[in-house]
Amino acid sequence: MEYLIKVNPLENPFLSALIASLPIGFLFWALAIKRIKGWWASIGGLLITFFVALVFYEMPLDKAFASFVFGFTFGLWPLSWIIFSALFLYNLTQTTGDFDIIRYSLLSISQDKRILAILIAFCFGAFLEGASGFGTPVAITTAILTGLGFHPVQSASIALIANTTSVAFGAVGIPIVVGAQVSELDLMTLSKMVGRQLFPFCFLIPFYITFLLSGLRRTLEILPFILISGGTFAITTLLVSNLVGPYLPGILAAMCSLFVSLIFLKFWQPKEILPAKTLKGCENFEINKGFYKLFRAWLPFILVSFFIGVWGIKEVKEVLDNLLSFKIFIPKLHREIVDYSGRYKEVYLNLNLLSSAGTALFIASILYALALRVSFSMFFKIAWQTFKNLKLTFLNIGIILGFAYMMNFSGMAITLGLALASTGYLFPFFSAFIGWLGVFITGSDTSSNALFGKLQEVSAKRLNIEPLLCVATNTTGGVMGKMISPQSIAVATVSSGLSGREGELFRLTFKHSLFLTTLVGLFSLMQSYWLTFMIPASSMESSFVRDVQDEKNFSGYLYLSSTLFLAGITVFIVRLKEAGSSIDREN
Repeated sequence: MEYLIKVNPLENPFLSALIASLPIGFLFWALAIKRIKGWWASIGGLLITFFVALVFYEMPLDKAFASFVFGFTFGLWPLSWIIFSALFLYNLTQTTGDFDIIRYSLLSISQDKRILAILIAFCFGAFLEGASGFGTPVAITTAILTGLGFHPVQSASIALIANTTSVAFGAVGIPIVVGAQVSELDLMTLSKMVGRQLFPFCFLIPFYITFLLSGLRRTLEILPFILISGGTFAITTLLVSNLVGPYLPGILAAMCSLFVSLIFLKFWQPKEILPAKTLKGCENFEINKGFYKLFRAWLPFILVSFFIGVWGIKEVKEVLDNLLSFKIFIPKLHREIVDYSGRYKEVYLNLNLLSSAGTALFIASILYALALRVSFSMFFKIAWQTFKNLKLTFLNIGIILGFAYMMNFSGMAITLGLALASTGYLFPFFSAFIGWLGVFITGSDTSSNALFGKLQEVSAKRLNIEPLLCVATNTTGGVMGKMISPQSIAVATVSSGLSGREGELFRLTFKHSLFLTTLVGLFSLMQSYWLTFMIPASSMESSFVRDVQDEKNFSGYLYLSSTLFLAGITVFIVRLKEAGSSIDREN
């Protein structure tokens, strides 16, 4: 028996949206106000979702239960598998003692916690996000920052906030690909629009996380480094997304930013160091700076970078999927759910046993253990201990994804999206919050685009607003919701040893998520009515006119952005010369 997704069950848009928001409202209340443990909050949200779906949306019980099982299973594969593999690798480095060398080698680059946060959470995290996504960057960078001596709450929040701009082109551009497919827009044109929207935020995020760590005055002390790392990331993202396509901006921007930042640090360090917390138990540790020692210590993360990069190549992924992958079609859901546009949904779980990012991480762990001759007994002991520590987290993630999928298949998510889409002239502003809501519910920018991409395109056309802008804003607004997604919060808490304190972390990141999403919405509103030159030429125009006009628009935008970047570097050089002159006068 088929089920037609309902979008206005009470035949009143306001009342329907109010009812549909009950599970999300409960989660906000439980996590942000009452600070209830994550899995208790998830169970409460699940029960409310069941009630609303069955009573108000008249969803059949078997389909509601199937939605929950499908979401719960997706929480186990691939998400929990990725988390387990990432934390297992980290625990291996702790057991072998190599993480002490990693810490000291990082401190040899800079002992300043502001710079370390940008290098690890922003640059290295962006590389992991660009290649794999699905929680990998948050899990690994949170663990590294905590191991370096950052306070656990600090390391978790910094990793979550840093994992924003890279999400749009994460997992080799999958969010953009899905957004283009669902909205039936040109893939390359959507890639261009997202790259242009993200440009100022690539500058902002390194500045923002530094400000949260140290305040405005201490942030301005490392402004040259922020301009270099953020500027390199921003310009690379802009160029690759506009000239090459959506598949490589995340990876190349992260690599260029990391490479240029490390070179810059060879010639510049802040005058006043803001040190990370003293590393307990390592005060008398002496690092052998020989190549072998350093290479062995960094081997797991070299292997991770290699395998994640290779796994992200489309052709490799296809080969691995052909070798060992299964599509499990979900009974009671597959081709029995009719969406609001009248199309039947194909619902299946992709059991990609080899091509999953978690498998790449686990293979890296095995090779690292073999290289260091870790015994089988020790290997399995660490694996078992890692699983025991994570079992409640896996349960929590499964429940979260379970009620998120129930909200999707019942129609609750679309009801909320339609309510925001009824804002008329202000719709470009609220487009960002539709994407934000989608990522909060599903935990994925890809899923948010799949859920709301068509809604954004149809609503924009009805309001005579450029559809390309609104679909792109769904993506860029969505990345700011990643930091408060319950599954991201769960990953960060377990990676920093804060299990059970999800509410505290949610409360901390929520205000930043809201603020940054508001900025995206305002930027989208400005682009829609005043900064229209930033929008690529419409695909409705003739090919020749479109190409000429878009080349003109992009050249102007690149000129403007490059001028701002070079102006910042010029200011830095002048300040540097002034500082040098004052030192000479003092001497």
